[in-house]
Amino acid sequence: MLEKQIIEHAAPTLAGLKTANMFSYKFFSKELLEKEVEEGNQKLNKKGVYIEVLKICPQRALIYVYRRQKLESDLASTGVETFLRWCGYKNNNLKDCLEHLKKRIEESESFPHEVGVFLGYPLHDVVGFIEHKGKNYKCYGLWKVYDNEKETVKLFTKFKKCTEVYQRVFEAGRTITQMTVAA
Repeated sequence: MLEKQIIEHAAPTLAGLKTANMFSYKFFSKELLEKEVEEGNQKLNKKGVYIEVLKICPQRALIYVYRRQKLESDLASTGVETFLRWCGYKNNNLKDCLEHLKKRIEESESFPHEVGVFLGYPLHDVVGFIEHKGKNYKCYGLWKVYDNEKETVKLFTKFKKCTEVYQRVFEAGRTITQMTVAA
């Protein structure tokens, strides 16, 4: 079940086109969820892709699928590092940042806006969303776009096509391991 949802919601990450994806996953028991995440990590970690549970609610979990090397690079970039410090992050160490993000998600009634940088959204769009309070965007798809509209629309199209192809190939019998591009 989890693998199918990863294909549906995180194909661009598996393909190496995007840093990360996040989705809500319905589970039947915590033990089964933990087992599925562990098995998924056994298959994907060797390709540079990791699965984390960011939050557990009754019967739902917030699943985060990411490319570790790409995320570390994103978090270390000058603008992102400064932005995250402004948001209360102490350093750009991946483990510390993910723990702080989990805490922020747990404590917030809505999603903390910095989640965009953890998903590989351009910093100018994350900051634009905050500054404009989610309004006055040029277009939207996976996120609200405040700059580079034409390039981002092309990217959204690429992500959508990737997801369609990955779903079709998975349904035809290809494994998630076979479909995941190595880092």
